[in-house]
Amino acid sequence: MIKNLDSFIHKLESLQAKLADPSVAMDPSASMPLLKQLKELTPLVVNIREYHRTLRQFDEAKQLLSDADGEMRDLAQAELEELSEKIDKLEDGIKGQLLPKDPADSRSAFLEIRAGTGGDEAALFAGDLYRMYSRFADSRRWKTEVASMHESEGGGIKEVIVEIHGDEVFGTLKWESGVHRVQRVPVTESQGRVHTSAASVAVLPEAEETDVDIKQDDLKIQVYRSSGAGGQHVNTTDSAVRITHIPSGIVVTMQDERSQIKNRAKAMKVLTSRLLAKQREEESAKVAAERRSQVGTGDRSEKIRTYNYSQNRVTDHRINLTLYKLDRIMEGEIDEIIEALRLADRAEKMKNSIGATA
Repeated sequence: MIKNLDSFIHKLESLQAKLADPSVAMDPSASMPLLKQLKELTPLVVNIREYHRTLRQFDEAKQLLSDADGEMRDLAQAELEELSEKIDKLEDGIKGQLLPKDPADSRSAFLEIRAGTGGDEAALFAGDLYRMYSRFADSRRWKTEVASMHESEGGGIKEVIVEIHGDEVFGTLKWESGVHRVQRVPVTESQGRVHTSAASVAVLPEAEETDVDIKQDDLKIQVYRSSGAGGQHVNTTDSAVRITHIPSGIVVTMQDERSQIKNRAKAMKVLTSRLLAKQREEESAKVAAERRSQVGTGDRSEKIRTYNYSQNRVTDHRINLTLYKLDRIMEGEIDEIIEALRLADRAEKMKNSIGATA
C-alpha cells in the first residue's frame, strides 16, 4: 500500500498546474472539480512528503551511527529510535488515508430522531439528543434547518428531521445511527426510581438527483390539513403532504410549511435520501454477511449507546468506550466519541485490507 507514493505527488502537481491556467481558473465548471480533488489530495501529499523527508533523515542518522564514536554514537542511536517511531506513525497514517473512501462522506445529511419505548420520558430524551446534535453542529459551523418536528404534550419531541449542511457532515455523523438508551430518574418519578427509555437516530446522506431513480407512477401523494400538538390547526388549507413510495413502502409526511409546494419539495428530498440509505444498507448487508464491521452496521435497530445520568456516564457498546462526562456530552461535546469510532472503523478496514491481500 505504501508503494508508488510519488504518483500522488505527481497528481497534485498536475492539478496545481491546471488550476494555474487562467482559462481554467476563471471557469467555475472546470475549476470546481479540480479544487475538490486538490482539497482531498493535499493532506495525503503533505504526509507523503514528510514520510520521504523522515526516511532521508533516518538514512543520515544510520550513516552517522556507523561513523561516530562515543557520545555522538549515543545521540545518533537515540535519533534513529525516534525517527523509526515517526516512520511507523506516518506509514500508519498514510495507509489510513489510502483506504477507499465512502463517496457519501463529504455530503450534507438528514438527521432523524424518534422517541422509542418509554412514553413522555423517551420524548424528552429525543429532545435532549436533538439539542446535543444541534450544539455539536454549531461547534462545527454547520447550518441546520428543521424539516419537520412533532412535539409531545410533555415538552419533548416525538420525531424531528433536521437537514444539516456543511463539509463532511455524513462522514462525521454516520456512526450515530442506531438506538440510544437513557437511564435516569424522570422528573415525574416520586419514588426516585431509575427508568430506562430509548430513542432511535438515523443519519442519511443527502441524495443527489442522479442517486435514485424515482418513477412518478411509484408515488402516492396525499394532501391534508396541517395540525399541531393537541389537534390545533396550524393552517386552514390542505398544505400538509404525505408521500408514499409504493415499491418500498417508505412514507414521508411534511406539514411544517404553510405552502403545499414547499412541503412537497421537502418530503421528496427526505424520501430520496431514505431510498438512497435503503440502497446503501442493502449493499452493506451483502458485505456484512461476509465480514461484520467492528463499529456496527449503522442499523437503526442496533443498540449503540447508553446514557446513564446518575453516574454521569456514557458507554458506546460497539467499541466498549466509557466516558464519565455525560453532562458535557449532552452539551454537544461528542468529538471524542466520534473520533474513537472513526479510528475503530479505520483499524477494522486496514485489518480487512491486509487480510484480503494476504
